[in-house]
Amino acid sequence: MMCGTGHEPEPGGAGGTDAVFAALLEDSAEELYETAPCGYLSTLMDGTIAKVNATLLGWLGLTRDEVVGRMRFADLLTVGGRLYHETHFAPLLRMQGSVGGIALELRTGEGGRLPVLVSSAVKRGGDGEPLLIRTTVFDARDRHAYEQELLRRRQEAEQARRQAETDRGRLQEALAVLQRSLLPAALPTVPGLEAVAHYHTASPDQLGGDFYDLFPLGGGRWAFFLGDVCGKGPKAAAVTSLTRYTLHAAALHDPDPVAVLTTLNTVLLERYSAGDPRFCTAVVGTLEAEPGGDRFTVRLASGGHPPALVLRANGDCDFLPTPGGVLVGVLPDPTFTPAATTLSPGDALLLYTDGLTEARIGPERALYGEEALQEFAAGYAGASPRALVEALTGLLDGFGDGLDDDTALLALGVPAPGAAADGPR
Repeated sequence: MMCGTGHEPEPGGAGGTDAVFAALLEDSAEELYETAPCGYLSTLMDGTIAKVNATLLGWLGLTRDEVVGRMRFADLLTVGGRLYHETHFAPLLRMQGSVGGIALELRTGEGGRLPVLVSSAVKRGGDGEPLLIRTTVFDARDRHAYEQELLRRRQEAEQARRQAETDRGRLQEALAVLQRSLLPAALPTVPGLEAVAHYHTASPDQLGGDFYDLFPLGGGRWAFFLGDVCGKGPKAAAVTSLTRYTLHAAALHDPDPVAVLTTLNTVLLERYSAGDPRFCTAVVGTLEAEPGGDRFTVRLASGGHPPALVLRANGDCDFLPTPGGVLVGVLPDPTFTPAATTLSPGDALLLYTDGLTEARIGPERALYGEEALQEFAAGYAGASPRALVEALTGLLDGFGDGLDDDTALLALGVPAPGAAADGPR
């Protein structure tokens, strides 16, 4: 908008803007060179400094007389910087004619170090011959400090990671020791019977609550149990320890499986009824050799546990039903239903925890289930308990991350005629 006659232009108007531009244009090229926010210098092809601006001189704490014609660009660098300049920077500049953004360190007049980013270009004459080298230097102290801080944080993170791995390894070792303490070191040798057990840990970082055991009652009878405490960790381990001790003591007092489970139920209710209920599933049973020693009578009862599998020498494979069994430690007056069977030569009884049947398989992560287990185990009907457990161990390993829970296996079988029973495992 044009101003009226006799009126002064407003400060923010076109006249004020023109005045600002005029003031800017008063800066000479020499002043712009000398006071630029970056360092400039020109060197001969041998590196001798021919021209340098005031900005770079100020950074270095040197005078123009100390530098121009007396020093080469490499003289401004630290020892490491000179080595890099001679072996990489200068050869690359001669070959390409320019290099950019190279990180170097300059020596200041006081002996300090100044991190910089350097870009250089060769100026050539009309005949193409190189005349001089023009170099721009950017102060990289802030960037260097940031990179040093980033490196320090990265080193701290790496140290923390290594410490965490060390701590995790120690924890896993402690958990493994504690887990082994909740299981028998080895199963006893039962005359005329082969007994094989296996414990599969789903995660070395968690303490599972599965348990099993086989022990003598006297008079040619043996007791066994297998079960799973609800939960994981130290609290579950405490319940597991109490459960194993109670089952041992109860079976020695009265080996009837129903009586043993009833005693355990009473103990768990008394110990954990006050605001922190704890319960478990369990199968408890007895083994007794019949006259002749080649057949065993099995009596058992289940407290909410998956049914045992009976594998026959003739190839049959069926669950041993224990209907009506409820979780142990939940109700004050539970009903535990007994069951019985006979193991003849070539027969085996398989006990397992639900980590096996609740494994996830396939892209849709469907439950493995009891039917799949029965079909798998049927392929080993008539085989030794060791062969059966080894096959199931491979199956568990094959589940990979689909196995979320620990699994305990206990196989009890009468060797087939002519087959030597494996030793205790």
